[in-house]
Amino acid sequence: MSITPLMPVYPRCDVRPVRGEGCYLIGERGERYLDFASGIAVNLLGHGHPKLVKAIADQAATLMHTSNLYGMPLGEKFAQRLVDTTFADTVFFTNSGAEAVECAIKTARRYHYANGQAHRHKIISFDNAFHGRTLGTISATSQPKMRDGFEPLLPGFTVVPFNDLEAATAAVDDNTAGFLVETVQGEGGVTPATQEFLSGLRKLCDDHGLLLILDEVQCGYARTGTFFAHEQYGLTPDIMAVAKGIGAGFPLGACLATEEAAKGMVFGTHGSTYGGNPLAMAVGLTVLDEVLGEGFLDHVKSIGARLRSALEQLIPNHDMFEDVRGLGLMLGVKMKSDYDARAFVAHLRDNHGLLTVSAGQNVVRILPPLVIEESHVAECVERLSAGARSFAEAAA
Repeated sequence: MSITPLMPVYPRCDVRPVRGEGCYLIGERGERYLDFASGIAVNLLGHGHPKLVKAIADQAATLMHTSNLYGMPLGEKFAQRLVDTTFADTVFFTNSGAEAVECAIKTARRYHYANGQAHRHKIISFDNAFHGRTLGTISATSQPKMRDGFEPLLPGFTVVPFNDLEAATAAVDDNTAGFLVETVQGEGGVTPATQEFLSGLRKLCDDHGLLLILDEVQCGYARTGTFFAHEQYGLTPDIMAVAKGIGAGFPLGACLATEEAAKGMVFGTHGSTYGGNPLAMAVGLTVLDEVLGEGFLDHVKSIGARLRSALEQLIPNHDMFEDVRGLGLMLGVKMKSDYDARAFVAHLRDNHGLLTVSAGQNVVRILPPLVIEESHVAECVERLSAGARSFAEAAA
């Protein structure tokens, strides 16, 4: 038998973590890595956070799963906390970001169905987007690497250029249900929406009775220095998909919506066997306590500014870097076209013990735990700088 026991859909590297300590991963041979990937923006409290570990152990010993046939005291408590601190009036808990986006798409379509306008089903999404790997979510992207071999895809999606308000406006027609957009594109290149673009989408929705769906799976949950990235734009969505940081490493996601947007989501319209299970809810409540705790968001802003400044100082010292983009601790370093970001990420990992993530547009994603300190910033920049020198020498 030639196929591997783990289905070979990932080109796995030689890093084989068996343990984590704060901002570090330890491999099976004892090697240590500075983890500025955070499981792709997931482990916002780092590894082995004592409060999170205790919450998981205590709840696992109490009750892990019952199904959504029964009342969910912890789920009700967590949902209320999210409602109290966001734009939303209601929450559906999922196990992943893709599930949260699927729920968001269904919520938008069901809204118009409930209003007697079932023809309004088309979702307008944007180039370079990444919303997940389900058939629904890959239908909302134009990236061939996500779509090839999986056609026919789900109908009812139109993809237009990101940050192009004119193109978004032109795509609206009588069948449009709303827009699906990442406030900050992650996998597509760590590109924030412009103020004009996002505000323009909000106005189009208000003027035409459409729904604004934000995908903040990667950029939400304190990653950009505010609880959610859209807060920095002075607007709110109608529906929002959340995951990654919400569970800080535990599989958890959520779809948040206003009462109006969720009017079609009645008994029997959606469900999940595991979504909202007691163990996940205990984790979510613990993470939320930390994120909304005194000084946490201020720390993300200040240490994010410090890291960005340090990364920008690399540009004049190394000929391979073009610019730094992103918000808070969701940062990207764009490399010049003579150098390949994916290869550089591998070089940093294999030769300098620094874990980062590649992204579209030849960008290296810098996604550390949100609890990093000055010493971690200095260590990251030192390893990045050393990696840039050795990478350039090898390419010469």
